[in-house]
Amino acid sequence: MSKFASAQELREMEPDELSEHAAGARRELFDLRFRSATGELEDTASLNAARRHVARTITVCLARGITISKESTK
Repeated sequence: MSKFASAQELREMEPDELSEHAAGARRELFDLRFRSATGELEDTASLNAARRHVARTITVCLARGITISKESTK
């Protein structure tokens, strides 16, 4: 499992970098949900950690007034 950025690290990111990071975090959460649904996910705690990371990232974006897209960019 990858290490998630702390709130302080997120606050230090540039706006473009932060919105890109948010999209990547959402993509990772989707992948974990998909793996969980198909029975491939062994570490179910990573699902909660990823969900909290997405929420933390979105919170920092909203606090800084950065708009993020809900659609995943591939």
